Amino acid sequence: MLYQWFQNITFANKEALSLLLIIPLLAFWYYGNIEKRKGSMLVTTTHFLNNIRTFKTWFQHFPFVLRCLALACLIIALARPQHRFAEQQTEGEGIDIVLCFDISGSMTEKDFTPNRLEASKEVAESFVNDRPGDRIGVVIFSRQSFTLCPITTDKTTVLSQIENIKSGYLEEEGTAIGSGLATSVDRLKDQKTKSKIIILLTDGVDFGGLIPPDIAKEMAKLYKIKVYTIGVGSEKEIDEQVQTPYGSVTNRKKLEFNEGLLKNIASETGGQYFHATDQEALKKIYASINKLEKTHIKVTSYERFTEEFLPWLLAAIGLLLLETVLRYTLFKKFP
Repeated sequence: MLYQWFQNITFANKEALSLLLIIPLLAFWYYGNIEKRKGSMLVTTTHFLNNIRTFKTWFQHFPFVLRCLALACLIIALARPQHRFAEQQTEGEGIDIVLCFDISGSMTEKDFTPNRLEASKEVAESFVNDRPGDRIGVVIFSRQSFTLCPITTDKTTVLSQIENIKSGYLEEEGTAIGSGLATSVDRLKDQKTKSKIIILLTDGVDFGGLIPPDIAKEMAKLYKIKVYTIGVGSEKEIDEQVQTPYGSVTNRKKLEFNEGLLKNIASETGGQYFHATDQEALKKIYASINKLEKTHIKVTSYERFTEEFLPWLLAAIGLLLLETVLRYTLFKKFP
């Protein structure tokens, strides 16, 4: 609870907090002078009671602890803690964006680190963070397609859903690009914003699905939705470990990739096609889309502060009063 309170607290006089160093010095001084504070009147008939522990002996240092706590509260009050409230006012119109992810088995190929899908998720998260004024949704597809996150301005929800994407989330295997694109269009077609785009990320090998890519492309054109397509991977060959009854065997496997389909979808909808061969190229592609699709929006940030020193000051006064009362009553010493 105290940790959460400090997360939104700033100090107007931060330099005053350096005075907290006095407290360990006082503790060191106090410990070194314990003997001098003992009573000076000795009673010869009570020497056999040296090892008797009472309530007062157990808590004899409690008034000093209270004094240190009071001093700490007073120093914090002097530092003027303030509770910070951040507000944003948005003016203008953003862009509605659907991130359409291929999560088929081929997206687990390891020509990216750690694989195509995980690398794509990481870069997409950075893209979302760079679009503060836009509404963003997430669609995933393999043989089927599914709206993972409806279009929203809640970036925390979008990022959480992207993080949860896993290959095999949709049980049936395949790569139904047409179905994924059609679902993305359906998310955008009724939106009132002037600019609507889809970022379709796949390895481009289409098979399966109920809606052909050509039909989905015509739907996007009908609703004036631009589609930016990103082809992930290449046609290079990699070594693949295959388990056989005779043990593990290394085979050469060609990574399939179809650029023609993605180029056609992008060009006919007014978008662009990009080819990502590694993670760095993927980052540059998202940066390019970020520049091409400008958001006409003005975000004004406000910060206001409320003073929070009074509770600390009252706590310091209360602790000092308690320490004084205890010192001259319960813990009073005789000469």
